[in-house]
Amino acid sequence: MRFEDDGSGGRRVIGLEPLGVVDIGSNSVRFVVYEGAIRAATPLFNEKILCGLGRTLATTGRLEQVGAGRALNAMARFHAIARVLDVKNLRAVATAAVRDAEDGPGFIAKCEAALGVSIEILTGEREAALAAQGIRMGFMEPDGIAGDLGGGSLEIIDITKDHVNEAATLPLGGLRLIDTTGGRMERALSLSDEQIAKLPWVAKGRGRPFYAVGGSWRSLAKLHMHITKYPLRIMQGYSVPSAEMQVFCENIRKVKRIGDIPGITEVAKARREALPYGALVMERLIRAMNPSVVVFSVFGIREGLLFSLLPDYERRKDPLLSFCEDFAVLRARSLEHAHELTRWTDALFKGNALAETAEESRLRHAACLISDIGWRAHPDYRGEQSLNLIAHSGLAGIDHSGRMFLALSIYFRHAEEDEAAGELSLRLRATLDKHTQRRARIIGAAVRTAHMLSIGRAGIIDECPLSYDGSTLVLTLPKVYSDLNGERVLRRLEGLAELVGKRAEIRVGV
Repeated sequence: MRFEDDGSGGRRVIGLEPLGVVDIGSNSVRFVVYEGAIRAATPLFNEKILCGLGRTLATTGRLEQVGAGRALNAMARFHAIARVLDVKNLRAVATAAVRDAEDGPGFIAKCEAALGVSIEILTGEREAALAAQGIRMGFMEPDGIAGDLGGGSLEIIDITKDHVNEAATLPLGGLRLIDTTGGRMERALSLSDEQIAKLPWVAKGRGRPFYAVGGSWRSLAKLHMHITKYPLRIMQGYSVPSAEMQVFCENIRKVKRIGDIPGITEVAKARREALPYGALVMERLIRAMNPSVVVFSVFGIREGLLFSLLPDYERRKDPLLSFCEDFAVLRARSLEHAHELTRWTDALFKGNALAETAEESRLRHAACLISDIGWRAHPDYRGEQSLNLIAHSGLAGIDHSGRMFLALSIYFRHAEEDEAAGELSLRLRATLDKHTQRRARIIGAAVRTAHMLSIGRAGIIDECPLSYDGSTLVLTLPKVYSDLNGERVLRRLEGLAELVGKRAEIRVGV
């Protein structure tokens, strides 16, 4: 890859061909342009219009006409945007409402003329397959049942790593339920139970994660975050114990007036009508499935379509480490030095009381890769700015605990003292257990020590290993680097040694 300045102190990838995806859903119409077909692709553009195409489909058999007009206007705008962004690879798909509507073919013909490309009307099976691909795009080796709730349908998929075991489409979209039942919640409840009972294999979700995809369910996550005063507002990877989520959903669907729901202003007005029905479907699914946890995903059929276009070597990449490596290239001084840090810190966590799990090692390597992304910021604010950037970035392949751990690791890489700690860093620490906080401090201190020695340049710390000698943490400097020794290097090493319960010693010329 090659890079160029982005005009804001960072860089962006050049040489990639932008890839656009238009998703014509039963409730929303969205256009996303990704920077290219890579594992950790970043959206260059993202626009959504809530058209409600499937609002009256169940009773009339036709698309909602005002919404259809708005969607058609959006296609013309999306075509213009694709030209401006030089999107040569433009894909478009349509889901349940268009698939089931008697006027769907005519509507799609008009959309194709406005958009300038053919539009694939997804079958239920194809929609479920793309939803599964989206989960694979966003999570590291997923193993559970995924549900993608749209306005017209619900796709349910049993997925293990890279294999779809079962898949089905149910007519349980929020708008469809409102239309089918005339807005009667009790009828919607019995209808949902009837449909879910047709899939006895959902019981295989017992004790496994349930991956929740779709705008209505993301809105539920926003409400849950608001009510619990959660420190982040990132949907991807947000998880809630299933029993807690079941009670929460039951409370939402029993509310008499939507306006009485705490935090409802967090939800787009166009989504509020269907929200109690989305809560109902999730509640009944959890009841039938009994999963271990509900994990929310922003990765759905659009990302699944992107994933399906990736070459095999890109698909096999770790989504988290791929993102962190790209981020290091774009914002840090040296990717090579970042990789050296992953090897240099290995010695701290092997063969002693700090021994890591495979996942802890993976997160440490991710932290090392992005540890220098704040170097351009003012020294007094590098810690908080880096923490905010990582806590709210587009990370995939990581849960929220891991996200907070990475953010705090980079915070401690810059912020040695706690006196000036900002509100977010304090709230993240209050959320994480002491073991995880300690690891973040150790990694931050190790990176601080390494940078004081290497001055951020590659090719030095690989020759200056850390090791344990009984109760002593030893930094060994070869003669060629002996002049880099100094009191600040020793001070940093002493801080690191204290965190791992050792004394510090620098051995020169060995």
